[in-house]
Amino acid sequence: MYAAVRRYTGVTDPAEAGRRVNEGFVPLLRDIPGLLAYYWIDAGDGVMVSTSVFESEAGAAESVDKAAEFVRDRLASLLPNPPQVMSGQVVASM
Repeated sequence: MYAAVRRYTGVTDPAEAGRRVNEGFVPLLRDIPGLLAYYWIDAGDGVMVSTSVFESEAGAAESVDKAAEFVRDRLASLLPNPPQVMSGQVVASM
């Protein structure tokens, strides 16, 4: 398994960002083969975190690319700062 984590700061409207992600980005992720899980988290204080889990490294990498495109095209006004992006192999899970 592979995971991609993206941390966004300076989020101006977490509720609207969550709505747009749920309605627009989640369907895009469903088209990536090997999707196991996706979470969009409101961490408070203008911080939001997304976590995508895939069967393959290629799926995780594709999710990072799709997220960058989606943020640029649909969320730029709500997520003004570039995200911190991390990805890698899952070495422990439950």
